[in-house]
Amino acid sequence: MDKTFVVRFLLIIIVCTTVLTACSMSSNSGSNPSEAIDFSKLTLEQIVEQAKKEGEVNSVGMPDSWANWVQTWQDLQTTYGLKHVDTDMSSAEELAKFESEKNDATADIGDVGIAFGPLAKEKGITLPYKTSYWNDIPNWAKDEEGHWLLGYTGTLAFITDKNKVKQPPTSWADLKNGSYKVAIGDVMKANQAQFAVLAAAYAFGGDEKNIQPGLDFYAELAKSGRISPIDASPANLEKGEVEVGLLWDFNALNYRDSIDKKRFEVVIPQEASVTSGYATIINKYAKHPHAAMLAREYILSDRGQANLARGYARPIRANAKLPDDALLKLLPNDMYVNARPVQDMKAWEAMTKQLPQLWQEQVLIHVK
Repeated sequence: MDKTFVVRFLLIIIVCTTVLTACSMSSNSGSNPSEAIDFSKLTLEQIVEQAKKEGEVNSVGMPDSWANWVQTWQDLQTTYGLKHVDTDMSSAEELAKFESEKNDATADIGDVGIAFGPLAKEKGITLPYKTSYWNDIPNWAKDEEGHWLLGYTGTLAFITDKNKVKQPPTSWADLKNGSYKVAIGDVMKANQAQFAVLAAAYAFGGDEKNIQPGLDFYAELAKSGRISPIDASPANLEKGEVEVGLLWDFNALNYRDSIDKKRFEVVIPQEASVTSGYATIINKYAKHPHAAMLAREYILSDRGQANLARGYARPIRANAKLPDDALLKLLPNDMYVNARPVQDMKAWEAMTKQLPQLWQEQVLIHVK
């Protein structure tokens, strides 16, 4: 037999074997068990059954102390035997974690600001699941395919120290005509403070495409020496360093009750306010995908919504049946008549990139 032929034949075998091995290794290392499951066809009973087998659910950005998550995790362990661990982090960090870990995922579910839900979907790192409460959730508060959906909302509120201000403001007009200082927070980088600008814009005829009325309002306060340079943090509130602060309602109510319920007044401004919220995202690469879906299901249940309310977070389901102890944690429904969510999220995202410079040029230069 020709030696050249034999050598060539052996080389072909070696190359083919190497290629097949490499392909197999690549396939195994990049495999994602979740991709092989059609979750849309699973019944809730099947999800529960599989979640119990998985036996645990690991979250990010859902610590015990935030929005009373602790009670939901306890319920999931008591009812379904799911162990739980959370790593607290920002919304941006959550997305980065899902994206970087991929098949080595250590997290199954996260809770992110509403603007990060569409971004997570765009990055292709989410697993869609609509839950059996899908029709109870407003369209603005969910992705049409179930990649993200809000569990609770926050609405911009006023918190007033009645020891400092004898007539607490209940409207933007009151705030404008008052003589006290207003703590808005760091608009240069804080999400809550930036929404406070948008809320004021709503009140004076603007919107997410036109926040100039909000900037004009705060510029007028600044010129009058009425913008406080400090945050409306629990420590500053307790020390009496904040006369009126602008906060999410769940933060304001929590701080009020933690310090002295009788000392502070919390209201949603009458003319207008902005409602935002936090959305659960399930990791596409989750090691416990059924447990993550069950967690989302429970969060949207009456019991899960009640747990959030006990943490001062307003449930996304308007028809959720809440016990009295949960209802007592919330402001009356009629305070929210003129509160509304962002209508054009893309426009608002674009505006927030310009806002720090606009705030610096139009408001901070007047702060005394």
